[in-house]
Amino acid sequence: MTTLKTLKSIATRSQETLLQDSIGAAALVVILVVGLYLPAFV
Repeated sequence: MTTLKTLKSIATRSQETLLQDSIGAAALVVILVVGLYLPAFV
C-alpha cells in the first residue's frame, strides 16, 4: 500500500511535467523499435 501512496504522491507533485515525460518516453520507445528493426531493412 505504501508503494501506491508514493506513486500517487509523485504523480500529484509532477502534474505539469507528466505530459512532457510521457511524450519523451514514447519517443524513446519509437527510437528503440526503429533501431531494432533497422537491420532488417538493410
